[in-house]
Amino acid sequence: MGTYIDLGNSGFQSVRADEYVDKSGLISIVNGTLFTRRRFSCVTRCRRFGKSMAAEMLCAYYDHSCDSRSLFADLEIAADPSFEKHLNKYPVIYLDMTNFTTRDIPNNEIVAVLQREVKEEVSKLYPDAGTRPEDDLMAALIKIADHYHQHFIIIIDEWDAICRETSGDKTVMDKYVNFLRRMFKGSNTTQVFAAVYMTGILPIKKYKTESALNNFWEYSMVEPMEMAHYFGFTKEEVRILAEKYGADFDELVKWYDGYQIGDEPSMFNPNSVMMALRSRRCRSFWATTGAFDAVADYIKMNYEGLKDDIIEMLAGGRCLVDPTKFQNDMSIVRSRDDVLTVLIHLGYLSYNWRKDECYIPNREVAGEMVNAVETTDWTNLIRAIQQSRQLLRVTLEGDSEAVARGVDAAHDENTSILSYNNENSLACVLSIAYYYARNDYVIHRELPSGKGFADLVLLPRKNVDKPALVLELKYNRDAVSAIDQILRRQYPAKVAQYTGDLFLVGINYDRNEKTHECQIIHFEKEK
Repeated sequence: MGTYIDLGNSGFQSVRADEYVDKSGLISIVNGTLFTRRRFSCVTRCRRFGKSMAAEMLCAYYDHSCDSRSLFADLEIAADPSFEKHLNKYPVIYLDMTNFTTRDIPNNEIVAVLQREVKEEVSKLYPDAGTRPEDDLMAALIKIADHYHQHFIIIIDEWDAICRETSGDKTVMDKYVNFLRRMFKGSNTTQVFAAVYMTGILPIKKYKTESALNNFWEYSMVEPMEMAHYFGFTKEEVRILAEKYGADFDELVKWYDGYQIGDEPSMFNPNSVMMALRSRRCRSFWATTGAFDAVADYIKMNYEGLKDDIIEMLAGGRCLVDPTKFQNDMSIVRSRDDVLTVLIHLGYLSYNWRKDECYIPNREVAGEMVNAVETTDWTNLIRAIQQSRQLLRVTLEGDSEAVARGVDAAHDENTSILSYNNENSLACVLSIAYYYARNDYVIHRELPSGKGFADLVLLPRKNVDKPALVLELKYNRDAVSAIDQILRRQYPAKVAQYTGDLFLVGINYDRNEKTHECQIIHFEKEK
């Protein structure tokens, strides 16, 4: 077994020895690109979403130095017409770029070391090709392919590790990009490679308006195309795992669901799901991903409107984003849209391509976003989130005066998005003010109920013994009229289906006095 070529299938053997959700259908897609103009694939997704596992699977399937039939015999790909044609038929070069960025190699020598070590190994394996010491890696591969009539498959894991680790070093970046162009955009590239599969976090860097490797088909968190199904766990896959492990499926949904990836409306973070199943409790497992500091740095940039967007999304809302202008370079972030696009690629936001909207997908990510916010100087927002526990408590106690004071405090945290020109702005404020309630409640803004829409509805989660809350918001009117609207439009009749105990909360903002008033009544379900 080599270091860079003919690694065998031991990596995927270890995957199959553990719990494995069948994502082998990805192989069929890659098979369909072999020897075509689409043979160049760059598949990028956020940390802990199975990038390396997919790379190991592809290595095991294509590598001609081993027999992997038994590893795939019970998987989806075994029934595919292309399975036998390409199974263990190719020499596979596998490069994990973190093996170079984490070694004691000066940044400006990484590309040279990579080329030298891989060339030496393939030249020893194919001694009759006539390679020379002065040949670079591509020159050696061209000679080998010509002499042995052999096509390679090359798989590069964490292709963008150099881009991330040497961020801002133009000399290193240029060397790396030129290496990739030499390998994958030259006139002999199709003679050498049956397929090229790169995986990482960021799509290929743009220079001016186009990719540095514009012959690649790019599949990303923004545009996954036909690979969307293989970017994470689907809801049905998680349901099956929950049954197998005796886990609470609804808790897994609350913590790890919510990613819309392409046309897949409901995708889960695979690593977090498996960690939760094995530890037998749901919590945030992203603290070890290494992305937190970067997120904090990005939101601290606070480009115009960014703070308002973060507040809106923490409140459960969505924001418009244009991901097309980002240059796919973490060192070049120049606008609000760039920041939001980076957060999409990192997995801190999900992206709805039909509406060009981004949003925080689930509780795990929301908690990490709050952690990032706490490193900023947004002290009033932080205070409002921290005080949200007390606001929920006094609401459930029916203390309307304390609720009004708590909403006043939340109002003071920001004067832009909370300008209070309509009930929607107030709804955003209230969603932040009741942020702590997300632990026990599903929070809905404008929930369809009865004959209209309740502004804010808090429905207790499964196995949570707390009352539901219906909040109606008014602007320059009074809290009594808010309660009257709740009753007049029959909101309780709909919400009472979820619980036998219900509180109605009317809140009004008086623009002249710059104060809130609140009324709370206990609605008893009819016997």
